[in-house]
Amino acid sequence: MPEQPRYERKGAVAGTGMGGAMDLAASEATTLQRGPEGPAGRPRSLWSDAWRDLRRNPVFLVSATVILFLVLISLWPSLITSGNPLVCELSKAQEGSQPGHPFGFDGQGCDVYTRTVYGARTSVTVGVCATLGVAVLGSVLGGLAGYFGGGWDAILSRATDIFFAIPVVLGGLVLLSVVTGNTVWPVVGFIVLLGWPQISRIARGAVITAKQHDYVQAARALGASDTRILLRHIAPNAVAPVIVVATIALGTYIALEATLSYLGVGLKPPSVSWGIDISAASPYIRNAPHALLWPSGALAITVLAFIMLGDAVRDALDPKLR
Repeated sequence: MPEQPRYERKGAVAGTGMGGAMDLAASEATTLQRGPEGPAGRPRSLWSDAWRDLRRNPVFLVSATVILFLVLISLWPSLITSGNPLVCELSKAQEGSQPGHPFGFDGQGCDVYTRTVYGARTSVTVGVCATLGVAVLGSVLGGLAGYFGGGWDAILSRATDIFFAIPVVLGGLVLLSVVTGNTVWPVVGFIVLLGWPQISRIARGAVITAKQHDYVQAARALGASDTRILLRHIAPNAVAPVIVVATIALGTYIALEATLSYLGVGLKPPSVSWGIDISAASPYIRNAPHALLWPSGALAITVLAFIMLGDAVRDALDPKLR
């Protein structure tokens, strides 16, 4: 019989599944054994891939930079202004830009620049706190309903239908009109009260999908408790859509707070809020349009930044878009 040809390349031999063999290079054989890896040889995951995509996404970089700046001036507004938003001079009412006052003055003689800077604190506080409350409450209720099903699922479904039927602005006018406090917490509580059904439905659907996977069935067959299955196996794989929806909703909650404050049922003077400043500047739009332009522009940029961030996170976490 003729001698079989020899291959000079040193590699590995992998079975073809049909009785033959396939010669592989050493690097190719290692890839088959280990699977896809990330930097430094670490196994790749959804979160590592998402972070890699986000760092290369200019939309994420721009929106994250704007949001980081808003967080910084919310925590330390004195970094970019030394004025007091509650100190006003009626003699300067409706005056335009001046040295030291680049945005001019409003109808009460208050520095528009200082009030715009301090207004970021209210908007960011309401948006972040409301989003955390909505995400936690909606995820817990929706996750339990999706996992256990039955009567609990039916009750939650009917409850979400009732809350979806309540107009948000009208509900705020009714509920917040009886609140006498002048802090952000009544507004945060109202947003959480009417905002959790959306997150609840997202979490319910994600849990129903995750609990049908083989690794959940295997954990149940090995005797794992419901608590362990929910926390260790289902929650990490069902949290991605909740994060996406919550990030986009954060900008919506900021706009909702400004709307309620504009209508006079959210925050009230002497609190500093973009909604309050927009409401106060509306009657003077012809004589002092700058007093309306700057807080409105800050509000629009803030809402847009959070919506853009949510879109970037959605694109990074959705495997169908890769």
